Formats: sequence, C-alpha cells, structure tokens
Amino acid sequence: MNIAKGFSKRKVKIFLVFLLCSSLAWLLSNLSEPYTSNTTFNLGFEEVPDSLLLTNVSKNRIRVKLKASGYQFLSFGFKRKNVSINLSSIQKIGSTYFVPQRVYKAQIERQLSNSIALLDLDNDTIFVDFFKVYSKEVPVISVIDLVLAPNHLLEGELLINPSTVIVKGPKSEIDSITGVRTTEMVLTELTSDFSHDIALIKPAEIVNTEFSIKSVNISGTVSKFSEKIIKVPVEVINLPDGLIMQTFPNTVSILCKAKLEELRVLGASDFLLSVDYHAIKEGSTNILPLQLLKKPEKVHSAVPMETQVEYILRKE
Repeated sequence: MNIAKGFSKRKVKIFLVFLLCSSLAWLLSNLSEPYTSNTTFNLGFEEVPDSLLLTNVSKNRIRVKLKASGYQFLSFGFKRKNVSINLSSIQKIGSTYFVPQRVYKAQIERQLSNSIALLDLDNDTIFVDFFKVYSKEVPVISVIDLVLAPNHLLEGELLINPSTVIVKGPKSEIDSITGVRTTEMVLTELTSDFSHDIALIKPAEIVNTEFSIKSVNISGTVSKFSEKIIKVPVEVINLPDGLIMQTFPNTVSILCKAKLEELRVLGASDFLLSVDYHAIKEGSTNILPLQLLKKPEKVHSAVPMETQVEYILRKE
C-alpha cells in the first residue's frame, strides 16, 4: 500500500514538472512572436528657443500603436513611457506656434529601439503657447545675520558667489525686479571661516520668470583679533601761510583692532589724524572735529578716543 502511494506521488511530481516545462516553452514561443498594442506616451518638451518661454501646450499625452515582440512589450510595460519633443525648430504662422504630426512622429520614432515599430499615432497638431522672453542681470541680496564670537572679526566683506543672477521672463514681470534675495540665515558664535550654499527666493507674484541659478554660496574669513592703543599726532590741513594752529591735545590715542601679527608692526606713521582749517566757522567756538584720513587696510577698526580738539590760532 505504501509502495503504491509513493509511486503515485512520484507520478504527480513528474506530471507537474512536465506541465511547467510545457507552459514555459509555450510562453517563450509566444513571446517571440510579433504583436501590436496600443499605449500612451507622456510628452516632455525641450530645447525651447532662448527668446521664448514655454507656458502651455495643447496636449501632453499621446496615444500610439506599436508593433514589437512579446519580449519587448513585456519589458516595455515596466518602463516609464516618456518621450521628448524638440522645440528648437518649432513652426509659426502669425502668432501661433505649432509642431506638425509628421515632425513629432519622426522624433518619437528616433527614441524607440530598433525592434519596436511605430504603426500609428494621434493625428493632432501640437500647439504651443510662449511668452516673449526679456532678460537682465540683477544683484543677489543676502539676508544673512552674522554674529561673531567675542574677539573675532570678519576679514573683508561677505562673499557671494555668484553675486548676480540673470532673470528671464515677460517684460511686465522683470521690470519690477531690482534684486533677488536669499533665504534668511543666522550664523552665531563664529570663530572660523565659513561657507554655505543658500537658496534664492522667487516671489510668489513672479509666475513666468525664471532665474539662471537657484542658489548661491556665501562665505567669509573669520580671524581672532587683539586690541592696541597707538598715540597719533594731530595734523592741521589747509592752513594758510603765515598762520600757526596749536591743538589741545596735540596727540590723540587711537584704539585699533586687528590680528596680532598686524598690530605688532603698527605705528603712528600708519595713520593720518587731522583737523581742517576750512572747518572753522565765523563766530564758532575754538573747537574742531577730528578726522581719521588714513589707516592701514588690514586694521579692522581704528577709533580715535577723542572726537574733537580745542585750538589756538596765531600769526607767525
């Protein structure tokens, strides 16, 4: 009984294996046969002329009839059915732009593999709406709040790269654009150099305008600074011949902030602190404002500790 039962199970297994092999052979044989089938392609549009901005198309999907082997249709079914329509040589009658069926049919055929034949497709002309494009270059406006750590300074200016952006769109929109702002960013307790990519903001009312870039890089050099007080003589400028002006005090201390290596070589001759004879007004008191006319570029800050001096004027 057990022997007969085991023999029966083996027969069932052999039959199932035979059935599976037969089914696979049938499937492979049928997949190698040519078939025709309808499908739909999504249309993308590229190579828009530089002087125009695409705003609308009459259709963005197209039905097609294809001929290919079963293998091709099987693999084709797992792919996104997208094709591109090139608008670089778009045709125009009056103010109407269009792509004839024969033109986009040829473009679609070039994007199919050699084993797939395009038998038929919609006979519609594709109509395209454009804006005439104007362009101009405007500055990037950074909205960055920098908070330096104590005893640290930003060397030079905040660098924005690129510092300008080209805006392209209808004249009614770009005429109102004087600059493009970045998103807000706050950097605190800065003690070292920094570099960040930051997005540009496109105002909601600018619907049909495009920016040449979507983000910029902002960077800066941060250095630790020290302070040094330097006494500088007060010089008189524009003094007529035959007159002598004496100021009180005749030297003024200047509080300088710079990197330590810059402060080590700093001297009074690096500064020009002056009063101007032409600033004297008839009937005014004997007080003149101080002007710092020269300081080294690498000195971040130089502040005279006096803002004005008294003076006595006499003839030689």
